[in-house]
Amino acid sequence: MELCPGCGAAVRPGDGSCPECGARLEGATESFPAVAEAALAAYGIEFDASDVPVLVVLKGAEVGERFYLERPEVSIGRDPGSDIFLNDVTVSRHHALVRVSENGVSIEDTGSLNGTYINDTLVETATLSNGDVLQVGRFQMMFIGPGGA
Repeated sequence: MELCPGCGAAVRPGDGSCPECGARLEGATESFPAVAEAALAAYGIEFDASDVPVLVVLKGAEVGERFYLERPEVSIGRDPGSDIFLNDVTVSRHHALVRVSENGVSIEDTGSLNGTYINDTLVETATLSNGDVLQVGRFQMMFIGPGGA
């Protein structure tokens, strides 16, 4: 079953847009591991495949920093108690929550002021695919699924 990258709703193969949120789906449900590897190389970041999903910082304080998503829930925010602490005023204290399950990895905006974006699209919730770029405030991170790069 394919899922809308914008809202996570089920979509049929060949659908041009999501029946729930209207997001354009052309090619969005496909995964291209080589694209993620090329994008990381464009930022000068070398990456070895991991057995767990990971977020790699593309823009922000520490380009190339890796956040391994090893727990079922990983919080992102400006609060020092966040699992992924992003110290910038453009990030809300409790900005987003990443959920890791057998079905994949999803992200939920938890009421942030500036929003959470996947591939330049504002989302409330979304399922992440290999190579997706997550933006939280001024920070951009590429999602790399298990074994991907």
